[in-house]
Amino acid sequence: MSLIPSFFGGRRTNVFDPFSLDLYDPVEGFSTPSGMTNTTSKDVAAFTNAKVDWRETPEAHVFKADLPGLKKEEVKVEVEDGNILQISGERSSENEEKNDKWHRVERSSGKFMRRFKLPENAKVEEVKASMENGVLSVTVPKMPERKPEVKSIDISG
Repeated sequence: MSLIPSFFGGRRTNVFDPFSLDLYDPVEGFSTPSGMTNTTSKDVAAFTNAKVDWRETPEAHVFKADLPGLKKEEVKVEVEDGNILQISGERSSENEEKNDKWHRVERSSGKFMRRFKLPENAKVEEVKASMENGVLSVTVPKMPERKPEVKSIDISG
């Protein structure tokens, strides 16, 4: 039972227990772009925030995403509006058996989506993706750098 009345949607707090304090979340209950409510996204926060590295080489932009346990059929790579790279997918939760007794559930499940605005020099028509050992690699080739045309002018006199 709460010693302090809750003004933030029925959260319970106990002034004598510093670990029971629930912080107010102003966006709780609103839909996220992937269609999940924020309370659901908290349950899958570790997976929703799939870790992605983005490096630029002289020839391409290279994205690497850690997606352990996923098959390539469960992941989508898309280019939206000509310059937005979107990586999305879903990991299904494990089936629960009636006789099973769960001691801990730490692996996340649910939908995820990451979006990146590509620079103007990206060749979005030539994007390639591959998946190996739970690591998605997306390569976006770059247009060759245009060198300014230099015209020599003779100096008279």
